[in-house]
Amino acid sequence: MVAVLLAAPALAVSACESSDAGIGTDAVRRATVVEVVDVPATVTARAVATLTAPADGRLARLAVEPGQNVARGAVVAVVDSPTARRRLADARAALRAASRVGASVGTVDLSGVQRGLDAAAKDAFAAARDAAEQVADPAVRDALLAHVDAAAKQYEAAARTSRQIQRQVQRGIAGISQAVAALGAAQRAQAKAAYDVAKATVDALTLRAPIAGVVQYARPAGGASVDPLAGLLGAVGGAGPGAGLADAAGAGTGTGAGVVGVDDVLAVGDRVSTGDAVVTIVDVSEIGLQGEVDETDVLLVTPGVAADVELDAAPGVPYRATVRTVDILPTPSARGGVAYRIRLAFTTGADEGQRPPTPRPGMSAVAHLRVRTAEGAVSVPASAVFTSDLGNTVWVLRDGRAQRQKVDLGVQGEDLVEIRAGVLPGDRVVVAGTDKVSPGQELP
Repeated sequence: MVAVLLAAPALAVSACESSDAGIGTDAVRRATVVEVVDVPATVTARAVATLTAPADGRLARLAVEPGQNVARGAVVAVVDSPTARRRLADARAALRAASRVGASVGTVDLSGVQRGLDAAAKDAFAAARDAAEQVADPAVRDALLAHVDAAAKQYEAAARTSRQIQRQVQRGIAGISQAVAALGAAQRAQAKAAYDVAKATVDALTLRAPIAGVVQYARPAGGASVDPLAGLLGAVGGAGPGAGLADAAGAGTGTGAGVVGVDDVLAVGDRVSTGDAVVTIVDVSEIGLQGEVDETDVLLVTPGVAADVELDAAPGVPYRATVRTVDILPTPSARGGVAYRIRLAFTTGADEGQRPPTPRPGMSAVAHLRVRTAEGAVSVPASAVFTSDLGNTVWVLRDGRAQRQKVDLGVQGEDLVEIRAGVLPGDRVVVAGTDKVSPGQELP
């Protein structure tokens, strides 16, 4: 961000003497000089969580109203998904069927069945993971992924045992009944995996607040539905991949397009697709600011730096804030180059009797960071300083004549600049028309 250098308004220099040529002079004084960095910022909440539909269906219940405060864990909505419940019933039936595998042996190609089962399991687990990752609610997404990962490990352990026993059968070490039993165990592991994930999805149809905060109805975007269970359930309905549950899975899938609710938000009875946003909860217990400081200014910004804040939504209303954190690693700047993200906390304003309105998350603001302050500093107006072959230079009057004088600058404000060396209080310097002065020129 570009640094804007300001001086405290109460420290403005008194009117200077001017000549007819537009050249003005004034005395060097002591004053307080403040250096400020302006940072565009956004008002932020402590946390935000959006709850999404875990499966295709309809919104059966909204247990909260917009603006209502809810506690963590409170029920906020319920989704009715006949498809998810039917798949749970099918998975339960498949699990029971898998428990009866091995009742009849006959002549069976054990290795062929195993290869088909392995291929089906690989595709099913991959599809289940891909679909679960598209669920926006992080809590639901993580829970589904954890169930899929655990199920995949259980299946792989059972399948590994089955393959080992099949090799023993080929060497005459084990009997065919042992191999069939091991194969059945692998099938049961896959069926149990489908049941566990289906059960987790049905449980997730009751949406609970992951954080405490204020409710806002979400505005879902229409799109194609994605069912996180379609691949996994479709592969466990029998000996072959895609048998049994695949047909039932396809029968209940909705398009998810054109979901419209009252006032452009979901209402009870509206159709939802997997991943559709239903309710957003905002934790406003701590309202702050977030901005980005350009790399040219960030070394001046440290935790504890005070700031005056202007909100676009409340012009002229004074807000105060303090820098809480400054990121160590940079982030790409929207204006190009490198910037570092900072976070600020609002503090009580100077006027205790007139509390300003509480900002809302997302509002635009500018934070004027008071990065450096010099109390009682030797100072001149910023207009007095110019650059020459000497470096930072001022015109100082010696016996009434202008002379170039190199100066060392300290804190730099927009109106006043601290002079650490080169001039003393009481010296007269040119403060206007510096480009019109020549060495030795006589000035009043």
